[in-house]
Amino acid sequence: MRENLDAIDVKILSELQNDGRMTNSDLGRRVGISPTQCLRRVRALREAGYIKGFRAFLDERRLGLEITSFVTVELASQAEAQLAAFEGAVRDLPQVRECWLVSGGADYVLKCVARSVADFEALLLQFASWPNVGKVRSMLTLRNTKDAPLPLGAVLSQAASPSLP
Repeated sequence: MRENLDAIDVKILSELQNDGRMTNSDLGRRVGISPTQCLRRVRALREAGYIKGFRAFLDERRLGLEITSFVTVELASQAEAQLAAFEGAVRDLPQVRECWLVSGGADYVLKCVARSVADFEALLLQFASWPNVGKVRSMLTLRNTKDAPLPLGAVLSQAASPSLP
């Protein structure tokens, strides 16, 4: 696994965040290296886990998923087996786009989508019926006002400065 990213690695990651479909030649040109070097670096970044994958970002509403919500779930027990059981059940639900184990007022925050309010209500009732689930709360979203790439500026400044012994 690569321990340190250099400035070119960070530029590659930044460019790919903005346009993951560009050709290797275009990416190399944008970051100032040959296509061969670029391909080698992208492969190394993938193998090291910096790049988790590539996918298209789809418009939920155009696809008929009118409801996007955040749901908090509190469990009665936070024993490891109970956490694993909840996470396994959530993994099987395609309506749950993200599941975060959190600290604070809830145990989990879920990002969910649904076709309608009725479908969303059914999803909430499903969560509430699971063993070990205590409280389920939801927040319906109105609109997304920011969806930004990762802030790689701090990583770039760290990569550009030499490390001290």
